[in-house]
Amino acid sequence: MNLKKEVLKKVGLDLDIKRIVSSLSGGEQQRVALARLILKDPKIILADEPTGSLDTKNGKIVIDLLLKLLDENKTMIVVTHDLELAKRFDVIVNISELRS
Repeated sequence: MNLKKEVLKKVGLDLDIKRIVSSLSGGEQQRVALARLILKDPKIILADEPTGSLDTKNGKIVIDLLLKLLDENKTMIVVTHDLELAKRFDVIVNISELRS
């Protein structure tokens, strides 16, 4: 199987890889962005509301993949309002507590 299609399947998508990104839903676009991230293999990952426009099932897929990337010694900064998601990471910085 083609590597791009394999990575798309990992993020829960079974799409024609030639499909125009703007024709995808917000959640599909978010998962395509994660697939691109996996293919680029960065050392540092910035994730702003990574599950924000996803349903529960696809949100779990995305979180599991992000946590797997952490196991590969990546540095990750995640911005989220989801406290349950935040609890799954090693360090939590609550911005409201930093205000003086």
